[in-house]
Amino acid sequence: MPVTQMRVARPTDRFDDVVRFYQEGLGLHPVTSFAGHQGYKGVVFGLPDVRYQLEFTQHEEGSPCPAPTKDNLLVFYIPDKQAQDTIVQRLHTMGYHSVPPENPYWEKSGVTFEDPDGWRIVLMNTTGLSSES
Repeated sequence: MPVTQMRVARPTDRFDDVVRFYQEGLGLHPVTSFAGHQGYKGVVFGLPDVRYQLEFTQHEEGSPCPAPTKDNLLVFYIPDKQAQDTIVQRLHTMGYHSVPPENPYWEKSGVTFEDPDGWRIVLMNTTGLSSES
Protein backbone atom coordinates (compact mmCIF):
# COMPACT_ATOMS: atom_id res chain seq x y z
CA MET A 1 0.00 0.00 0.00
CA PRO A 2 1.69 3.25 -1.09
CA VAL A 3 0.83 5.36 1.96
CA THR A 4 2.60 8.72 2.28
CA GLN A 5 1.04 9.85 5.58
CA MET A 6 -1.04 8.42 8.40
CA ARG A 7 -3.44 10.30 10.70
CA VAL A 8 -5.33 9.17 13.79
CA ALA A 9 -8.31 11.50 14.31
CA ARG A 10 -10.59 11.76 17.31
CA PRO A 11 -13.45 14.06 18.29
CA THR A 12 -13.68 15.65 21.72
CA ASP A 13 -16.05 17.86 23.69
CA ARG A 14 -13.11 19.12 25.77
CA PHE A 15 -11.10 20.56 22.90
CA ASP A 16 -9.07 23.17 24.82
CA ASP A 17 -8.21 20.76 27.66
CA VAL A 18 -7.23 18.00 25.22
CA VAL A 19 -5.07 20.37 23.14
CA ARG A 20 -3.35 21.61 26.30
CA PHE A 21 -2.70 18.01 27.49
CA TYR A 22 -1.09 16.94 24.21
CA GLN A 23 0.68 20.22 23.41
CA GLU A 24 1.84 21.48 26.81
CA GLY A 25 1.82 18.19 28.69
CA LEU A 26 3.28 15.80 26.14
CA GLY A 27 5.14 18.46 24.17
CA LEU A 28 3.63 17.64 20.77
CA HIS A 29 3.81 20.34 18.12
CA PRO A 30 0.79 21.41 16.05
CA VAL A 31 1.45 21.22 12.32
CA THR A 32 -1.88 22.82 11.38
CA SER A 33 -5.20 23.88 12.83
CA PHE A 34 -8.54 24.96 11.44
CA ALA A 35 -11.85 26.53 12.45
CA GLY A 36 -15.18 27.11 10.76
CA HIS A 37 -14.89 24.02 8.58
CA GLN A 38 -18.56 23.02 8.27
CA GLY A 39 -18.97 23.56 12.00
CA TYR A 40 -15.69 21.91 13.01
CA LYS A 41 -12.52 23.21 14.55
CA GLY A 42 -9.42 21.12 14.95
CA VAL A 43 -5.73 20.80 15.53
CA VAL A 44 -3.28 18.35 13.98
CA PHE A 45 -0.08 17.37 15.81
CA GLY A 46 2.93 15.93 13.99
CA LEU A 47 4.45 12.75 15.39
CA PRO A 48 7.06 14.26 15.09
CA ASP A 49 6.32 15.69 11.65
CA VAL A 50 3.52 15.46 9.07
CA ARG A 51 4.21 11.83 8.10
CA TYR A 52 2.38 10.67 11.25
CA GLN A 53 -0.40 12.84 12.64
CA LEU A 54 -2.74 12.99 15.62
CA GLU A 55 -5.86 15.12 15.10
CA PHE A 56 -8.48 16.36 17.54
CA THR A 57 -11.72 17.97 16.39
CA GLN A 58 -14.80 19.47 17.95
CA HIS A 59 -18.10 20.26 16.25
CA GLU A 60 -20.03 23.38 17.27
CA GLU A 61 -23.04 21.17 18.13
CA GLY A 62 -20.91 18.86 20.28
CA SER A 63 -18.61 15.95 19.64
CA PRO A 64 -19.29 13.31 22.27
CA CYS A 65 -16.79 10.52 22.21
CA PRO A 66 -16.71 8.36 25.33
CA ALA A 67 -13.40 6.70 26.12
CA PRO A 68 -13.14 3.04 25.16
CA THR A 69 -11.85 0.31 27.45
CA LYS A 70 -8.79 0.92 29.59
CA ASP A 71 -6.72 -1.25 27.24
CA ASN A 72 -7.29 0.97 24.16
CA LEU A 73 -3.99 2.84 24.18
CA LEU A 74 -2.03 5.44 22.30
CA VAL A 75 1.61 4.46 22.94
CA PHE A 76 4.49 6.91 22.58
CA TYR A 77 7.92 5.24 22.43
CA ILE A 78 10.51 7.47 24.10
CA PRO A 79 14.00 5.90 24.16
CA ASP A 80 15.46 8.71 26.32
CA LYS A 81 14.58 8.00 29.99
CA GLN A 82 15.27 11.60 31.01
CA ALA A 83 12.85 12.84 28.33
CA GLN A 84 10.20 10.40 29.58
CA ASP A 85 10.75 11.57 33.18
CA THR A 86 10.47 15.22 32.10
CA ILE A 87 7.11 14.59 30.42
CA VAL A 88 5.84 12.63 33.44
CA GLN A 89 6.83 15.48 35.76
CA ARG A 90 5.23 18.07 33.48
CA LEU A 91 1.96 16.10 33.46
CA HIS A 92 2.08 15.77 37.26
CA THR A 93 2.57 19.54 37.54
CA MET A 94 -0.50 20.03 35.33
CA GLY A 95 -2.53 17.82 37.69
CA TYR A 96 -2.42 14.54 35.76
CA HIS A 97 -1.30 11.46 37.63
CA SER A 98 -0.33 8.06 36.31
CA VAL A 99 -2.86 5.26 36.43
CA PRO A 100 -2.24 1.50 36.57
CA PRO A 101 -2.48 -0.08 33.12
CA GLU A 102 -5.03 -2.78 32.39
CA ASN A 103 -2.27 -4.96 30.91
CA PRO A 104 0.73 -5.25 33.27
CA TYR A 105 3.10 -5.39 30.25
CA TRP A 106 2.98 -1.59 30.04
CA GLU A 107 4.29 -1.19 33.62
CA LYS A 108 7.74 -2.61 32.84
CA SER A 109 9.02 0.44 30.95
CA GLY A 110 5.96 2.62 30.66
CA VAL A 111 3.88 5.15 32.51
CA THR A 112 0.15 5.33 31.75
CA PHE A 113 -2.00 8.48 31.93
CA GLU A 114 -5.59 9.35 31.06
CA ASP A 115 -6.11 12.44 28.92
CA PRO A 116 -8.96 14.88 29.74
CA ASP A 117 -11.46 12.65 27.89
CA GLY A 118 -10.35 9.51 29.76
CA TRP A 119 -8.47 8.03 26.79
CA ARG A 120 -5.26 6.36 27.88
CA ILE A 121 -1.75 7.06 26.67
CA VAL A 122 1.44 5.22 27.56
CA LEU A 123 4.86 6.85 27.67
CA MET A 124 7.05 3.83 26.92
CA ASN A 125 10.80 4.04 27.60
CA THR A 126 11.94 1.84 24.71
CA THR A 127 12.79 2.33 21.05
CA GLY A 128 9.68 0.42 19.98
CA LEU A 129 9.65 -2.14 17.21
CA SER A 130 12.61 -2.46 14.91
CA SER A 131 12.44 -3.49 11.27
CA GLU A 132 13.86 -6.87 12.36
CA SER A 133 10.95 -7.53 14.79
